[in-house]
Amino acid sequence: MGRIGLQLRATLENITRLRAEGEDFRWYLKLKCGNCGEISEKWQYLRLMDSAPLKGGRGSATMVQKCKLCSRENSIDILSQTIKPYNAEDSEKFKTIVEFECRGLEPVDFQPQAGFAAEGAESGTPFNDINLLEKDWNDYDEKTKESVGIYEVTHKFVKC
Repeated sequence: MGRIGLQLRATLENITRLRAEGEDFRWYLKLKCGNCGEISEKWQYLRLMDSAPLKGGRGSATMVQKCKLCSRENSIDILSQTIKPYNAEDSEKFKTIVEFECRGLEPVDFQPQAGFAAEGAESGTPFNDINLLEKDWNDYDEKTKESVGIYEVTHKFVKC
């Protein structure tokens, strides 16, 4: 299956460096079995800090799970070196913010939730624990006396 990138697109207002913060950031995904096509009903999350052994001692992956329908063992790995911030100049364009190494599990949907961080584009003011579940977020930057926001968050998956 190979590498699949998660691309984000949003409109940024006076904000830059929108990013997934920390090893415990939760990437909420719906996953599809590459063997039988079964798609998980519930959102499942992946975190950098998680690691599960692969069958037969072939290393480890962020998530290893057996398909409920066909019983095949599949895995997916977050490629930590591919995590990138979404910057002011990326506003309103798709940009890959993370890649996954997929072995039998393919992400088919993404739900941004809490744990994002960003900074004021002019001031550098940190904004932490940004929740994008509603696909919009706004706040006020005291240093620049301006409103800041992240709007119209959308995504797509691309083969890398």
